[in-house]
Amino acid sequence: MNWKSSIIPSQTKMILARHLVIFARWPRLGSGKRRLAAGVGAVEALRFQRVTLSLTVLRLGRDARWITWLAVTPDDSRPWPRGFGVLQQGGGTLGERMARVAKVLPPGPVLIIGSDIPGIGVNVVARAFRGLGNHDVVFGPATDGGFWAIGLRRCPRFVDPFRKVRWSTEYALSDSMRNLSGHAVTTVDILEDIDDRPSLDRQARWECLHADRRR
Repeated sequence: MNWKSSIIPSQTKMILARHLVIFARWPRLGSGKRRLAAGVGAVEALRFQRVTLSLTVLRLGRDARWITWLAVTPDDSRPWPRGFGVLQQGGGTLGERMARVAKVLPPGPVLIIGSDIPGIGVNVVARAFRGLGNHDVVFGPATDGGFWAIGLRRCPRFVDPFRKVRWSTEYALSDSMRNLSGHAVTTVDILEDIDDRPSLDRQARWECLHADRRR
């Protein structure tokens, strides 16, 4: 796992800290959110990426209850906001990339989220971390059968829920949970991540949701 060592978290208490990881793609016209772009056009899809990424970092990134990291793709993309640890996602499936990031971070529980969730807020993130106090894994289920968040306690060892998962389908959550037989698993709020025009249309105020969200 390669670090961009020139950018490190401004918070210093890292031992057994809570680690919030925002998975982020560098916003670029024609890159990412292809299903959304097919419905609303490439320019509007790019605007959605830029706005929701910026608001997610702004809304969650300065909360003192956790250390915020950005797991980025492409690996050589820059510049990213200052004051956060920046990790390269690397190659492979989404599961391989999430496992890679979760394994490299300092000790403490990890919560991985996307940057396309208009309904997210600091309170639901805090509830997810609390769930890891007595569970090995916590999921934030998404309305489409996937999940918008996954949290890993990583104590006493790393538990891998990412094997043989059908990513970007309605089976992503059920496949992941099937890998966790014998482990303590819990869930938090169901939220919608935005992958296509119908999901965006259901979030008519998506540009404003982060500013007043305390769920």
